[in-house]
Amino acid sequence: MSTITVTNIKATGETASRAVSGVAAAWANIDGTGSVNLRDNTNCSSVSDEGTGHYKLTFSSNMSSANYSPVASGNISTTNSARDVVCPATTITTSQIDVKCTRSDTLAAEDFDFVMVHVMGDLA
Repeated sequence: MSTITVTNIKATGETASRAVSGVAAAWANIDGTGSVNLRDNTNCSSVSDEGTGHYKLTFSSNMSSANYSPVASGNISTTNSARDVVCPATTITTSQIDVKCTRSDTLAAEDFDFVMVHVMGDLA
């Protein structure tokens, strides 16, 4: 495998370049119900079910520090009503992140059909 080292990156068709540090270091689309699994991802080696609404996402390549910026969101598609959900990232280390999903209307933990996690930061 070859390595290309750059300071800025510009995708085909884009008019402006952006700093490489602005590219997501990891992201995941998680199926959080039944047999929990990664639908698609970058830099994520596994996801585990830690209990109702609680998921542990492990990175393929570690982050340089635990001071990165994670964002998580979720969706429950089995209901006909739109409801807000809360998916705060809780335990954050250089090698993994815990996400706990709760409904915003009841604050009860719940397994979500879709859990999306985005991590901005530098790799080790």
